[in-house]
Amino acid sequence: MSIRIATPRPFLAAFCAIVLAAFVALPAAAADRGRLAAFLNVTGFDVALESIRLSASAAPTMIGLQSEDFGIAWSGLVADVFDTALMHDMALDILEQTLSDDLLNHGADFYASDLGQRLVAAENAAHMTEDDEAKQRAGEALVADMVARGAPRLELLKRMNAAIDTADVSLRALQEIQVRFLMAASASGLIELQVDIQTLRETLAAREGEMRRAIAASALAGAAQTYASFSDAEMLIYAEALEDPKMDMLYQLMNAVQFEIMANRFEALAGRLAGIGPAQDI
Repeated sequence: MSIRIATPRPFLAAFCAIVLAAFVALPAAAADRGRLAAFLNVTGFDVALESIRLSASAAPTMIGLQSEDFGIAWSGLVADVFDTALMHDMALDILEQTLSDDLLNHGADFYASDLGQRLVAAENAAHMTEDDEAKQRAGEALVADMVARGAPRLELLKRMNAAIDTADVSLRALQEIQVRFLMAASASGLIELQVDIQTLRETLAAREGEMRRAIAASALAGAAQTYASFSDAEMLIYAEALEDPKMDMLYQLMNAVQFEIMANRFEALAGRLAGIGPAQDI
């Protein structure tokens, strides 16, 4: 299941609350925990959750530092805060209350197919690639070639990405993760924030156009690289599957779950960093 934040990754908490509340209100019965665990595996969402750990390196840059500034404690701290089992359990706790059997079955049926499992394998490999810069460069080269050739595949990839992020969640997630991390860092004494939360949100909102373009370009390059081995016909099948109303509902829910867990872990990271890093004025 290709759920991703495109860059290191003002209303996510409210968005998640609204989305999750809507799914809690669904009349269909929620799936049991065992079936949910199997669903996470067959769709690749378990790997998407694990890959949140790789985004941790973006946290120090938000406060003008690098991960190296926290010394040998950094890797152990990240492993602890972004513990895979913990994030997995957090996802299951939410999905037990929100994911209906109907949506679970719809998503699982597609991703359990031969094409679905090949897509999951490719997406899992992409999620866990640590050299994002090399992957990005390779994807950008593929996109440039498609543009030069006027390849129809380019529009298919754009169509897929639009279906995955129909509510512009990646942008909102990026904004809110930054806000929640910086506020937690300020509360813990890691930084001294020189602006109030409203000004911080306004500053991020002023950059929305630039951020949206960066996210779209990054997502397109990522998709070009991830799905390079798939035919145009297979990409069309995937795009149409993603555009199905049930799959759209499923992705809205899974995006909300992933980004809420990511924001939660960044908040926890801020608190832990305060114990090993110098105070900074921001």
